[in-house]
Order: sequence, then structure tokens, then C-alpha cells
Amino acid sequence: MNGFRVGAAVVCIIFVFSFVLIPFANADWTMFHADSSHSGSVSGNPTLTSTLLWNYSTRGNVESSPAVVGGVVYIGSNDHNVYALNATNGAKLWNYTTGAAGAEVESSPAVVNGVVYIGSDRGDMYALKAANGAQLWNYSTGARNYLASSATVTDGVVYVGSYIYNPKGVQNYCGYAYALNATNGAKLWNFTAGGGIYSSPAVVGGVVYFGSEDDNVYALNATNGAKLWSYPTGNFVESSPSVVGGVVYIGSDDNNVYALNAANGAKLWSYPTGGIVFSSPAVVNSVVYIGSYDHNVYALNAINGAKIWSYKTSRPVGSSPAVVGGTVYVGSFDGNFYALKATDGSQVWNHTHIGGGSSPAVNGGVIYLGSGNAVYALGTTPASSSFTLSNTLFIIVAVVVAVVIVASVVFLMFRKRARAKALKRMQ
Repeated sequence: MNGFRVGAAVVCIIFVFSFVLIPFANADWTMFHADSSHSGSVSGNPTLTSTLLWNYSTRGNVESSPAVVGGVVYIGSNDHNVYALNATNGAKLWNYTTGAAGAEVESSPAVVNGVVYIGSDRGDMYALKAANGAQLWNYSTGARNYLASSATVTDGVVYVGSYIYNPKGVQNYCGYAYALNATNGAKLWNFTAGGGIYSSPAVVGGVVYFGSEDDNVYALNATNGAKLWSYPTGNFVESSPSVVGGVVYIGSDDNNVYALNAANGAKLWSYPTGGIVFSSPAVVNSVVYIGSYDHNVYALNAINGAKIWSYKTSRPVGSSPAVVGGTVYVGSFDGNFYALKATDGSQVWNHTHIGGGSSPAVNGGVIYLGSGNAVYALGTTPASSSFTLSNTLFIIVAVVVAVVIVASVVFLMFRKRARAKALKRMQ
């Protein structure tokens, strides 16, 4: 019985440590703005310093936002390449070249089940092996059908938007939303919008949400592409939506942030900023964090749109904030990258000369982003800063260990009892 008590105590200790350490575990940042809902947040610890860990230079501007999965950073560049970099030291693992002139990679990758999905400005959607960059398939939408929208991948389907230039080179001619089979790239459906789709689709509850340069926010049936509803704003909608708690949060070039009922598109509230809202919102703990071209980062009450705080920079904020561990990370065209307290917007730190590029991804206490022609990593050394196992895997490991210990204790207990009975019989 004493052995059983010891075993039970060990099991309790394991579970206590599991729940203590889970908040410090870090989930992968699998696609633009973290996940298919574009929440802009994952579990993990805050990045406490702005120390530059490494940077990797490409031959073109890096407007693509990174995905970070399994210790690898995946990102595109306007030098026509997709890169996979070691997240710890920035060493290049592989690169994939998308083509000649016009094949810039502004799109951000989605990394799901060992496959990297990413589009190019020549209208090609690629699926590459995450391990070595080998092409699995590509789907061509047409040479002038630009895939600057970042793909969202969920339930075996790739969702992505496009915009087309007309022969005179004028944007806003038309746009398409596509659904492709993630395994082989076969087109499942497409939807025609009246303007280009730069917005990256969010997919939640069997519905695809995105904005268009025909000034509308759309909701489509994810299975067949049928339009469920659209909401007209006063200008282009280039912001990507975040869909949390049955609400669609999105910015518009009419200078407003909108909250729409996800079921029917009814406006719940709007908040006027002083500039266009290209930034995509992060929504955490009933607060909406978003940037504006009026040079501000905003925190708004997700229920009613009331301003909680704003932080002033000296140039427009087009970057989409990431919120991890109670800290908001966002870049500005003033050349600074900022860490702000989520509660009151006070500055924790800032890093100069890398702020105006892509939107950040956060993983393992490290921030990854593109700026100029380079990819940067800021923070503390990934190996020493935090656990890299996902929350789910960490729980599974703890449970397996606990079960093994319990089984061992029970086995020893019954063995001890069997020996005691055998001794009694011998006496």
C-alpha cells in the first residue's frame, strides 16, 4: 500500500507540473495571423528583449509574413523564392524558386501536415514538401491573376484570394476566391468578386470570410462557395478578417474598424480611425488590437468598439499585430518594431530599422518577421527560452508517463502481495 501511495504522489506531481508548464509551452504559428480564424495569437511566453538573434538576407523585399512550424521558419520573398530557415540560427535549409519576372512571393505560407502552401504573383498556388521544398503540385490561376492573398488551409482544403490587373495595369478589375484540394491542387470551386482580393480568408465553422476591393466583406459557404452574405463598407477592404466568438473583425480603407455578426453580416459596431486600416486585427480576451495609417495602434473593446488605448508612432501602421503572453508586437513604417503591454499600451521595448515590413509571427519566445530584403529573429535563444512542444503534445506525454508509472506501481503492489501469500503457504 505504501508503494501505491508513493506512485499516486508521483502522478499528482506530474500533473501539477503539466498544468504549471503548459502556459509556457508555445504553439506553432502555422499560417498568416497564426491560424485559420486569424486570431493573431497563440499560447506562449512573452519576448522579453529586442535582441537581434539572426537575420537572413534575400535578393528582394520580404513582404510575406512567416509561418513557424517545428523549429523552421517558412517565408516568401520578392526575389521569386520561398525559403525554409532554421528557427534557431537562421541557416537556410532550402529554397524553392517560383519562376522568372513577375513571380514575386508576397503571399504568406501556410504549413499544414508537412506541406507548405504559398502563392506567387504570376498566379500559381504551390504545395511544397516542408522537409525539403520539393514541389508536390501547383495550380495556375493565370499569369495576370496575382495571388498576394495568403492561403488558409483547413480540413483538407486550401482557400485563397486573387486580384487581376486589366490590360492598362489598373488594379481593382476583379478578383476570385478559390478553394483547392490540399492533396492534389484540384479546384473545388471559385467565387467571382467585383474587386481584387488581397485579404487573406479566415475559415471558421464551415464559412469563408474575406474582404474585397469592391468595398465588401464576404461570407461564403466553405463547401461550395455559395455567397451567404456581404457587407458594404465605404472603400477597399484589404485587411484580413479575424473571426472570434461569432464576430467578424476587419478593417477598411474607409478608415474604420468593423465588427460584423458572423452569421448574417449585420454590423455590431464600427470604430473610426484617422486613416485607412490595412492592418488585420488580433482578438484576445475580448480586446481587438489593430493598426491604422493614422500612425496609431489601437486596442478596442471587442463587445462595443470603445477605445481602451492607442499608441502613437510617427508613421502609418500597416503591420498586423501579434499578441502573445500579454504583449502586443507590431511594426510601423517609422522603421520601428514595437512591444506594447496589452493592458494599457505602454511600450515595453522597440527595435529600430526593421519595423516597416511583414507582420510578425511569435514562437518560443522569439519574434520572426520580414523587413527590407531580410528575415529577422528577435528575442532570446529559442532553445533556452521556452518549451517547444505544443500544449496538446505536452499533455499527452504527461498522461503517458503517468499511466506507465501507475501501471508499474500496481504491478509491483500485486507482485508484493503474491510473494506474501506464497510465503504464508510455505509456512
